[in-house]
Amino acid sequence: MAGYGCDVLVIGGGIVGLATAHALREARPGLAVTVLEKEAAPALHQTGRNSGVIHSGVYYRPGSRKARFAVRGSAELVTFCAEHGIPHAIPGKLIVATGPDELPRLHELAQRARRNGVPVRELGPAQIAEHEPAVAGIAALRVESTGQCDFAAVARQLARLVDVRTGAEVVAVDRRVGRGVAVRTRRGEVHRARALVNCAGLHSDRIARLAGDEPGLRIVPFRGEFYRLRAERASLVRGLVYPVPDPAFPFLGVHLTAGLDGEVHIGPNAVPALAREGYDWRTVRARELADELAYPGVWRMARRHWRYGAGELCRSLSRRAFTAAVRRLLPGIAERDLLPSPAGVRAQAVLPDGSLADDFEIAEAPHTVHVLNAPSPAATACLPIGREVATRLLRGPGLA
Repeated sequence: MAGYGCDVLVIGGGIVGLATAHALREARPGLAVTVLEKEAAPALHQTGRNSGVIHSGVYYRPGSRKARFAVRGSAELVTFCAEHGIPHAIPGKLIVATGPDELPRLHELAQRARRNGVPVRELGPAQIAEHEPAVAGIAALRVESTGQCDFAAVARQLARLVDVRTGAEVVAVDRRVGRGVAVRTRRGEVHRARALVNCAGLHSDRIARLAGDEPGLRIVPFRGEFYRLRAERASLVRGLVYPVPDPAFPFLGVHLTAGLDGEVHIGPNAVPALAREGYDWRTVRARELADELAYPGVWRMARRHWRYGAGELCRSLSRRAFTAAVRRLLPGIAERDLLPSPAGVRAQAVLPDGSLADDFEIAEAPHTVHVLNAPSPAATACLPIGREVATRLLRGPGLA
């Protein structure tokens, strides 16, 4: 390691970056790995701002990384939580069809789940009522393996197992063949390593370009807006209830989550954010927004999906419209039952043709691996993603 501060630098202290650092250390115990996190603590963005659901692998295209890693990762994550005393549960979930037009999609979803190795049971209205008496539906899938955990707590535990430097926002990357990688932070610190992993989430495409690599996509931030039920109405939801998703989108739709903390969260709504860390409409970063609007893929995406986007925008601006959408699943609620809850931002990769990347995107470059698209179910799949990245990096010339 002469001339280097460490063997591997990992940019990004979210759950995927931390799991990658952990996997590198597990695969090669003598390896010196440092995680650079720009915030004052790990897991403050996507990892710490989600519904806490451990996905079982129902939704994803058979054979895709999302499908394989979610199925594998969900079991591994439950084991990890148990070993480290992290709060978790396996309540299972319902995916509910509320109208006849959704039945073909529900049936297709059942077939996809079984191809992915996820057992599901098909339920009728009476069986739905046994699980969720307040939920309206004409048919449903019961997925017993779906779980819950505190992903931020998982990230904190992973952070205890590796070297994390906080307040280290990367502003420059110098990568030279045969000389490893030098990274400069906003504070002027320079970190040198033999190899680099980019797990920067909302900023992953920007970091790739800093390293001199063209990612071939653009991260477009979508804000997920949540509400919670008033405490006296929380008994309306016993577990996890999801709608039948639209297969044209990677978003799963507004769902009902009875959390480990006893609160019931409803969401997320999905709207374009005006900044990569735009957790409300007031947060606007002109440079980031201009960069996004200059990308042709954004306009092609907008033309292709404007009708869907208009509905999401309406539900964002109107609590009444949001309530009306939720009442399809939970007819007993009223607008006054919904209280604001913290939002999250999804780092969604958009391709130049305007399509939304539907799988985890991992790219290799000299001395470098870039994780370019890792939205949900990446938290569930963090341990297999980390091993995949570690395997790719360790077989490269910089560390072989």
